Amino acid sequence: MKVGRIRSGHAVILAGTSLLALTGAASAQQSGASVRLDELSVESQGAGAPASTVAGGAGNAPLRGGENPLGPVAGYVATRSVTATKTNTPLIEAPQSITVVGRQQLDTQNAQTLTQATQYVAGTYSGTFGADTRNTFVYLRGFNVSDYGIYRDGLQTLNYGFGYYNVNTFGLERIEVLRGPAAVLFGAGSPGGIINQVSKRPTAEPFGYVEVGGGSFDQRYAAFDVGGPVDREGHWFYRVTGYGRNGGTQVDGAPDNSFSIAPTVTYKPDGATTLTVLTSVQRDNSAFTANFLPYIGTVRPQALGLRIPRSLNVGDAKLNTFQRDQAFLGYEFEHIFNDTWAFRQNLRYSFAESFQDSNLGQLGYAFGDATQTQLARYRFRDHARVNLFQVDNQGEARFSDGFFRHDLLMGLDYKNYRLTDNQASAFPTSNLNILAPVYSGVEPTPAPYLINNNAFQQLGIYLQDQIKLNDRLTLVLGGRQDFADNRVTDKLYSGAGNTGRSDAGTTYRTALIYNFDNGLAPYVSYSTSFQPLIGTSFGGNTFKPETGTQIEGGVKFEPPGQGYFVTLAGFDIHRKNVLTPDPVNTLFQAQLGEVRSTGFEAQVVASVFDGLNVAASYTIYGLTNERGSADILGKVPVNIPENFANAFFDYTIPVGALRGFGFGGGVRYFGRSFADTANLYRVPDYVLFDAQVHYNWDRWRLAVTATNLADRRYVSSCQAFNSCFYGDARRVLASLSYKW
Repeated sequence: MKVGRIRSGHAVILAGTSLLALTGAASAQQSGASVRLDELSVESQGAGAPASTVAGGAGNAPLRGGENPLGPVAGYVATRSVTATKTNTPLIEAPQSITVVGRQQLDTQNAQTLTQATQYVAGTYSGTFGADTRNTFVYLRGFNVSDYGIYRDGLQTLNYGFGYYNVNTFGLERIEVLRGPAAVLFGAGSPGGIINQVSKRPTAEPFGYVEVGGGSFDQRYAAFDVGGPVDREGHWFYRVTGYGRNGGTQVDGAPDNSFSIAPTVTYKPDGATTLTVLTSVQRDNSAFTANFLPYIGTVRPQALGLRIPRSLNVGDAKLNTFQRDQAFLGYEFEHIFNDTWAFRQNLRYSFAESFQDSNLGQLGYAFGDATQTQLARYRFRDHARVNLFQVDNQGEARFSDGFFRHDLLMGLDYKNYRLTDNQASAFPTSNLNILAPVYSGVEPTPAPYLINNNAFQQLGIYLQDQIKLNDRLTLVLGGRQDFADNRVTDKLYSGAGNTGRSDAGTTYRTALIYNFDNGLAPYVSYSTSFQPLIGTSFGGNTFKPETGTQIEGGVKFEPPGQGYFVTLAGFDIHRKNVLTPDPVNTLFQAQLGEVRSTGFEAQVVASVFDGLNVAASYTIYGLTNERGSADILGKVPVNIPENFANAFFDYTIPVGALRGFGFGGGVRYFGRSFADTANLYRVPDYVLFDAQVHYNWDRWRLAVTATNLADRRYVSSCQAFNSCFYGDARRVLASLSYKW
């Protein structure tokens, strides 16, 4: 995690292009019918691929199991996804490890953040920096995906520095976690994978839903979700979701207030054309709660045998603020030309403006403090403004060449990212007594050390072919060419001028999967990644693009009609030109080396009989710095446990006098990690327990959920010896909902 930002940077000026030349292209299937061909069971997707309950784009004909790949998941077991291939592909036929968290699981766990929503997903370590309300920090297969790997509706959110986006999960229909490089289709993202958040869309049936709740830290929230057809002819459909919460956090005097509203409209003039407009506005008013505490006093007791309280506001109850306003405006368009061709265009403009001002730790104890009770602090302030425009044009063709069946996807995408970043600091500010904190609210005025205008543009051309070699064997081939340019204009130092670079990169993927009739599907894949990096180092030098390679082999098992899905995967990832915190200039980053991640993961999701749902996973991998400075060579990177496991279940009694009563819970284990680059200091492993009870009657639902039920105090990770982070304290929420 960065406190002061990388010296940001680099703009790209390529040209925004629209792929109207491909309007003769796109897939037969999709918005109108999810046809399952004999030789090719890979199905195209569509921008709004609706099933009978969704008014969006890939066809009103029921898909396998009636599931729409952009709509609700029945129970916990999804059968289709649009993330792995950008086409409407059954998960059992996608040669890559992917987990789908549907709306029902989100509601059962009352997961209000992306961090909470992904805690039972294989290969995924969420909440790396503890109870931080500002942003989502997630690692996939040992690599950070928070900056470049978070997507919404197939388009990148691009969270750089303090100019980042964060989405309230109530407005999401499902969350898809794709592990392994995805650059061939998306052009960006960590080789660890990406997380695609799929928004709720208009429905063909009218409905309404309201929910209120509250609990720990004086939190209160309310939400609504309404939608349905607008006209009798069935051409117009709408949906509006709204969410608001107000209250505190586990840190004293630190609020966590958020409000969002998301209107969406779908227009279907005929069975071949669909246009869905997706919008949302969100305002957050919270505080800096990550704290950056020393290893001695959190992981280990300090000189007096004490530990720093989790509730300590290191910032200052009178000077600790984080505010953000963000908006998304975009659309998904799809047109089916005939049984072979279809065209889709996804476009979005995103805006965010944030302001942070707070005192931080990160400096350890004051010099000469033998009792280790005086935390040294500095003041940090940042004002960031982000503008992001993206368009993804797709043409899809489904045909036979006389020997094999093809699902051919051609695409052209473009993004334009602008960031105005103003960072300032004051060293030092007053020390804070951890035993008897005194807050004045008056500290030295921060002096700017970075005022940059960053510009980044990227143009990508991609091609993918899903080839059915016979009834069971599918070959997936994909390639992509990217052109990127990023620039930074230094507004603080006269004469510094502009710095930047232009880069081009080629990525590709090849994969095979074999589908047996009993639901067993072994697969193997090889893929590469290319990620241009925004920003500059302390000396103003631009960063080289990050590259990666992965080989993955695994097996999926989805026995027909049994209600469960198992995925086992082994992987070996090499990641080059990795950014790490600068060991000398800690407010910046440096490009120090190469990291390897080799491991195994297992995921099972099940709705095994009426009322019982299960999600469980196990992950183990080895992380190693293979190149870099002498102090990190051969060492394990900080922040990340290399071994974790979890299991969650929920059961609702389907019949009898107790019909509608449900209960469940989960257990999460996290292995040890390291607190320093030399691997001399360890963060111990920990186990957390979750639980829930609920009761459904008629149209009402009453639920109580609890995470970290035993209220265990633990350190989620340490970035450095003086930068450790407490994980979430016990959180209990009660909710009451009504639907019609």
